[in-house]
Amino acid sequence: MHHHTRTGPAERKQRSSARPPLVRELMLVTGLFLVYKLGRLLADGRTGEAFHNADRVRGWERALGLPGEGGVQGVLLHSETLVQAANTYYAAVHFPATVLFLGWLYWCGPGHYVRARRALATLTGAALALHLLMPLAPPRLLPATGLVDTARVYGPSVYGPSPATDPMANQFAAMPSLHVGWALMVAVGLIAATRSRWRWLWLLHPLVTLFVVVGTANHYWLDAIVAGALLAVTLAFLRAPRPESAPHGSLVVRSALPAPPQEPDPEPAGVPVAVRGTAAGAVR
Repeated sequence: MHHHTRTGPAERKQRSSARPPLVRELMLVTGLFLVYKLGRLLADGRTGEAFHNADRVRGWERALGLPGEGGVQGVLLHSETLVQAANTYYAAVHFPATVLFLGWLYWCGPGHYVRARRALATLTGAALALHLLMPLAPPRLLPATGLVDTARVYGPSVYGPSPATDPMANQFAAMPSLHVGWALMVAVGLIAATRSRWRWLWLLHPLVTLFVVVGTANHYWLDAIVAGALLAVTLAFLRAPRPESAPHGSLVVRSALPAPPQEPDPEPAGVPVAVRGTAAGAVR
């Protein structure tokens, strides 16, 4: 029965009133993406430090007992088509998926949208700070790893041939992986905002992203772990939206409907409960 009322006038009116101004949000989200792109260029190409940090990260991974990134790449290299698909996923899915996620939430779950936008902005800011504090060469640039730069060899690639002089991106910004961080936020946001029994399948997006960024040698395992930890801390400090702001749920309809009017109390204030009960019995 709830299916007939999920998009009723009360719910649509409530969503519209909770939805932030569109022009302001477009400016904020555009600013977020510009900061992401421009902020990566603020690094001054500290090549030596980036490679030194790469050796440190590889040492930390060995100390933690993490598997080598080469195992994942070995799976990709079994098929040139699979390698190119992974490179395409890395290059083409990251931004569009996040934009579509924010657009859908803005229209269908404003309360969840505001939280997701704040989480993405906080995560991105923290990541850019780490990029500046700890420049890190990705594993594809380290001959010692024995890994293939799959984007350069098989294509498509989003990076210039020389990391130190790339005018479009800071290639020494491996820690943390915003590909993984944003993909996790997309999955968490959609799981929280929907009620479908299949909603947990959204976790495939960050899982595939993790497989792709490690298999293409763009990131270390620790890059993804740190991104997940930063997102977890961010979400823990952001207030969760109220239940009525979640789209497609019966709670939305019930909480959006006005409360039934209360019957006025016929007894004057201050009359003891026992006396009221006696009077009611006398009437009956």
